[in-house]
Amino acid sequence: MPLRVASYNVRSMRDDVAALGRVITALRADVLCVQEAPRFLRWRRRRERLAASGGLTVAAGRRSGGVAVLTGPGVRLLHGEGHLLRRFPGLERRAIAIAVVETGGRRVAVGSVHLDLDADARSYHAGEALTLLRAASDRFGALPVLAGDINEQSHEPAWRRIAERLADCYPVSPSGDGLTFPARRPRERIDAIFAAAGLSVVSCGGTGADPADLPLATDHLPVVAELAVSGEGVLPGRAGRDG
Repeated sequence: MPLRVASYNVRSMRDDVAALGRVITALRADVLCVQEAPRFLRWRRRRERLAASGGLTVAAGRRSGGVAVLTGPGVRLLHGEGHLLRRFPGLERRAIAIAVVETGGRRVAVGSVHLDLDADARSYHAGEALTLLRAASDRFGALPVLAGDINEQSHEPAWRRIAERLADCYPVSPSGDGLTFPARRPRERIDAIFAAAGLSVVSCGGTGADPADLPLATDHLPVVAELAVSGEGVLPGRAGRDG
């Protein structure tokens, strides 16, 4: 069975939490990368509540930076970690959350990021996130996947920087129109999932959620990629680095 990886900016659960829970359930994600995860009052409990709404558990993510990775019962969690990215004065602190999971005897390292509105910070953090994800992948012999709110589109520098190392899943096997923002009338694709060469993209884009719930839950649409491990599951970098 393909590994279902999803990415979703949940706007700190400030909207219709019941609708949000229904969307997360409909995603049927084995791994869910969250951006704008709760990070203030009772943040741990609120993240646990968010995860439980879809039958998931919190696998990785620190308070600062507002990113997290949630995992479902279909995968085995091997490791979770969180890193703050370089501070840019006057800008919000950014981070990456990474969970290493195993499914069908294969290991995958999944990172969740939320890049900045500032172009310079965005580009720098894209490279920094790739380096941290690569380190986790190397350490566990895993295939890297990076997902998140990129805050720019595919022709722009930070997106291109990521896509040089990992495949943008949507163009490979698109499902739906791919637009993710704003949720009520989406006109931009600024949320994405990128995967290593050792992962075959079965589909990317569709959510399976009730369309009526999507604009109620948050201001972004989620992205879901179905990924199948090819070959023997050996880290692609051992034969020719992809990051």
